[in-house]
Amino acid sequence: MNELQVGLLILVVTLVVLFSGLPIAWGLAIVSIGFLVLFEGAASLANVPIVMMDELSSFAMLTIPLFVLLGAAIGSSAAGRDIYESLHRWLARLPGGLVIANILACGVFSAICGSSPATAAAIGKAGVPEMLRRGISPALATGSICAGGTLGILIPPSITMILYGIATETSIGRLFLAGIVPGVLLVLFFSVYAWLSTLLSRRGVQVDDERYSFAQKVSGLGRVSPFIAIIAAIAWAMYGGLATPSEVAAISAVLALILVFAIYRAYRRDDLWRIFGETVRESTMILMIIGAAAIFSYMMSLLYVTQTAAQSLVDLGLNRWVLMLAINGFLLLAGCFLPPVAIILMVMPILQPVLEANGFDLIWFAVILTINMEVGLITPPVGLNLYVLKGVAPQVSLPTVLWGAFPFVLIMLATMVLLAFVPELATWLPDRMMGR
Repeated sequence: MNELQVGLLILVVTLVVLFSGLPIAWGLAIVSIGFLVLFEGAASLANVPIVMMDELSSFAMLTIPLFVLLGAAIGSSAAGRDIYESLHRWLARLPGGLVIANILACGVFSAICGSSPATAAAIGKAGVPEMLRRGISPALATGSICAGGTLGILIPPSITMILYGIATETSIGRLFLAGIVPGVLLVLFFSVYAWLSTLLSRRGVQVDDERYSFAQKVSGLGRVSPFIAIIAAIAWAMYGGLATPSEVAAISAVLALILVFAIYRAYRRDDLWRIFGETVRESTMILMIIGAAAIFSYMMSLLYVTQTAAQSLVDLGLNRWVLMLAINGFLLLAGCFLPPVAIILMVMPILQPVLEANGFDLIWFAVILTINMEVGLITPPVGLNLYVLKGVAPQVSLPTVLWGAFPFVLIMLATMVLLAFVPELATWLPDRMMGR
């Protein structure tokens, strides 16, 4: 068998193993070890623990459990409800304002916790029942939060961006900056759609009789403003060159814990067990996947599959934009079945040399890839946010949630096209803040 045939066999076996329901980390490790023994003999396994430990011993890995702790602390409290309520007071009189308030709340919450499912669950618990009660269609109510929740992997701090930076050895600070403008644009586009769909809807939205005074609007910001300050502190410390991403993650996690303890009194044993238990569970899962993916990449490289596949793509001589279209088509398909973590760690060792050979900016591609992965979070069969929203609003059918999220999928795809024509939307801020 030549290298491409071996690579195709590895792909098929890997997909079968992952679709079997086996945990991703165990699946990747089993496939890697199996092919190493099959083609290189048992002696090739001597380097497996070294490869895994070298990958996990990187100082950048500290950012993962620390940012997960930040998200767990915020997600376990009523911060999502307070963010939503504060924004609702300012937008209550605007057509579609309730939907826009939820979308903006998703954006703000994403910038604090960095997790898409956590964002969708936290904002959805407070926002969906309220929107349904006020006459907003179930599709728009669930679809808006389902899509808004995906912003958690784009707006910094983003675990997905951290993993991409580790996989491609690119600056995590630059990646965080690259996600800001596209993230804000998506929030804006989502909000405009919510406003237009409300105006054009035959059923419309009932006019909110509630009126809030300026003092009430300002008072609603009281509990939220400390968490907004965390975002400002992260930006000031990281982009001002005062601290590394790992140090910023540690500081922000400690600040979040202090605020959750002080504001929400979440210092009881059950609260602490929930916060730290979730942190350990999610961090261990991600780090195990990273370690297994390192073994998988080592196996692919040792069998010369990665190099051959990359060279074959280059040798096709495709127009660079045709190649980019094919790559995104593959990623969209993969995103319907696999989580972003697995996709990034599996495909970037192959795609990175191809992207560099065709002159694509890796920072720009990180944003394209992340939005692509966002689409996967709200498309079946493994659209995680779909099932999160279904759990939050069990009275709404899954097809209704899916139909409500579909317009937002189109908006994401259109944003990817816009980024292809105007790459500066992703690269301008990193270049401005950190130099070319």
